[in-house]
Parts: sequence; C-alpha cells; structure tokens
Amino acid sequence: MKIQRTIYHLYLLVWSLLISGCTDFVETDLPPSQLTGEAVFTDRATATAALANIYAGLRSQTLITGGSRGIGNLLGHYADELDHYGDGIGTIYNFNIHSVLATEPELATLWNNSYNLIYACNSILEGLEDSTALTELDRQQLQGEALFLRGFIHFYLSQLFGDIPYVTRTDYRGNAQVGKLGSSEIYELLVSDLERAIDLLPETYVTPDRVRVNRYAAMAFLARAALYSGDWERALTLSNDVLDRTDLYSWEEDLDHVFLKGSKGTLWQLKPVSSEGNTLEAQTFVFESGPPINQGALTQSFMDGFAPGDQRAVHWTRDIANGTTVWHHPYKYKANAPTGSSVEYSVVLRLGELYLIRAEARMQSGDLDGAMADLNKVRGRAVLSDLEGLDRMGVEAALIQERRYELFTEFGHRWFDLKRFQKAGEVLGPLKPNWREYHLLFPMPQSELLANPNLNPQNDGY
Repeated sequence: MKIQRTIYHLYLLVWSLLISGCTDFVETDLPPSQLTGEAVFTDRATATAALANIYAGLRSQTLITGGSRGIGNLLGHYADELDHYGDGIGTIYNFNIHSVLATEPELATLWNNSYNLIYACNSILEGLEDSTALTELDRQQLQGEALFLRGFIHFYLSQLFGDIPYVTRTDYRGNAQVGKLGSSEIYELLVSDLERAIDLLPETYVTPDRVRVNRYAAMAFLARAALYSGDWERALTLSNDVLDRTDLYSWEEDLDHVFLKGSKGTLWQLKPVSSEGNTLEAQTFVFESGPPINQGALTQSFMDGFAPGDQRAVHWTRDIANGTTVWHHPYKYKANAPTGSSVEYSVVLRLGELYLIRAEARMQSGDLDGAMADLNKVRGRAVLSDLEGLDRMGVEAALIQERRYELFTEFGHRWFDLKRFQKAGEVLGPLKPNWREYHLLFPMPQSELLANPNLNPQNDGY
C-alpha cells in the first residue's frame, strides 16, 4: 500500500486542499506557515477545515464523487444501468465490458485516494486526542465525524475489493506492511467506528444544509452496513429510530424535490465547490445530443423494466433524440451548469433508501405486511398501486425492483444488490460477454501488491 507516500502530516494536506477550493463551509485566517504542527488542533476553524477536506475529497476525488470516475458512473457501467458510447478504449469502457485488470490505473487511484482520506481521518483522531484547546463539544463533533468517515470509506473499499486492510493509525511504516482482514473482522471494526460516531455526534446538524453528518446519518449508514451483513435486527432497529424522527426528516412526495438542496428527506449531502455550482452527477450524466460520445446512457433493458405508469421514468430520466434514435440519461440531477446560487447538492443518504432498508429487514424477519407497507411508501411517490398479499418470494422480487428504480446510478446500489441477492450472473451473463463469477470483486491493484506483499494473494481469477 502506498500510504507510506503520505509521510507528510495532515497539516500539509490541509493546506494543499484548502488552496484547491475544497469547500467553503469553514473559513480560516491562518497563513500556510501556521497550518502545521499543533496549530491545526488549537483552533476550531482550522480543525474543522481539516475535516472539511475529507468531505471535499469524497466529493471531488474518489469513491462517491459524482464525476465520471466515481462509483455511481463506474458501477452503473459495470452493472446493467448504463451503456458506454465512445471509441472502445479507456477506463469506463473497460468497466462496461468487464475487462478490468489489476493493472488498471483507475483502481490504483481509487485505492490510494481512499486510503489517503482514511489516513487524514486517523490524523484528525490522533490530533484531537492530544488537543486541549478545543471545547469538549467541538472535540466530540469532530471525532464523531472522523470515525464515521473512516468507517464509510472502509465499507465501500470492502464492497469493491473484498478482504482489505482496516487502517486505524498514522504509522506509515506499519501501514505500509499491513495485511488484509476478512469480512467479519471488517464488519466488527466498522460497527465499532460507527457506534462510537453515533455516541459522539449530536442529533441536530451543525450546518443548516446537512453537508456534515449528524447522529441519524451515522445510524442510517450503519443500518445499511448491518443489512449487507445480514444483521437484520440491527438494521431494523436503526432504520426505525431514524424514520421516527419526523421532526428532522419528512417524506418528499414530489419527485422533482427529492434531489434539491433543501429536501427534508435528505440525511447527508455533499456541497458543490462554488456557491453557484451544482452537482458533478449532472455534469456526468446529462447530455443534450446523441449519441452521447464518451458518456453513458441508460440501457434499453433498464428503461424497459419500468413498471407501466412509474413516474420515476418521467421525472428521473430524460429522452434525447436525433430523429432516428432515442437515448435516455439519468435526470435526478437537472442543473448541469452554474446557477445564480446552487440548487442541487449531491445526496448521499436519504429517506428513500431507508424505507427500502427497513422493508428488507422486515422481510428477512418474516414481517411481510410491514415490508410491503414500506415498499408502498416508495411506490406511492412513483404513482404505482399498493402491493398486497405477496408471499416471501413476491416481496423479495418487488424489493429488488423498487431498489433498482429508486436508487439507480446512486453510488453503485444496483451492483451491490446484484451481488447481495446472488443475481449478478443471472442478470449480467446474457448482457456482458466477458462476465465471469470472479468479477464479483475487483482485482487488487497490482502496484499495491508489489509495494506490500502482505496484501497477497490477489483476488481469485485475476
């Protein structure tokens, strides 16, 4: 692992990201020469700036960035959501045809950018332990957010690569030789980080635009992690606790309001770089003419799968025609250019997913009526009729369908669902000639295996 390249401390990272326009939810008057050493953690503004850079890294650089190299786009191509239009070369094309090799540069970039953010989380946690200048409330807030973000990033890495290191320190020499952990060990550490975050974070948001996580955002994400690990009881309890907070969150009945920056159904979102900017998702997915060269369009099989009358097809997709051919692009985010002030932020966690988490947890616990009630909540907004009288298999089929059309092109949900429900081969085999079962995991980056032999063996098949 090339974490050893991050020999410099968080303090230099703080400044390099601050001058790149990482965020404006905090201001600091300290010059670069003072953004070193203990100064970062003797001032609330600079300590918050250090944390802000991690959010900015997720938004602009890696994993959940809405840009073309984010997992919303990459996994949309890897699964059955997006078709690639271009010259048949490059990273996105390789993902689309399942020809991702261990030498793919984008894998190494994703890996290293993610672990550098984890390193920054650990630097913050260690710096806060030694700081006596901040109030206890400020320290708890920052610790809670850093723990959440550390768990959040590890979760996605484990979903993509399988067994991975779970790094909790800044000792770069030790990190350079760290070994992989199995899924049960990763889940245990993930739960520990998120439970500690939940204990430390406040119930209310510290910013009105919900760009920093609170306790309920952490609970919602832990509910997802529990669901993926088969911990139905924990997933059910946590989703109930969040959905019960109707004073903080409310269901948006209008599909066109779900992804606006002021939506009360949002638990956590990422703020654009500038005050007049909007989302990278809109820049990535929206096109005005076809064919969408070097972009993706929604697959015909995806479009054909919408239930008759599903209003998500009307409000969350858009048709582009050239007179003979029609292409469709995601249209959840509509503002693909600057506006007078930002109208859309990148929504990471929202109530739509939480109702689906609870539906699945109820189904797995035998409460089919409760599961259908939650599915009907989501279906109702799409103007679909209520489900009733389904057996266990019927509820599961309906759940997979609702997850597919509620969460499409959002951070790889469809791909992870195909894996979790063991349907990847069934669905992708007929669509992807290169499909192989070992594609359920990405290869470990070859450069990382060479740098740290303890990461061996390579994932099967690569």
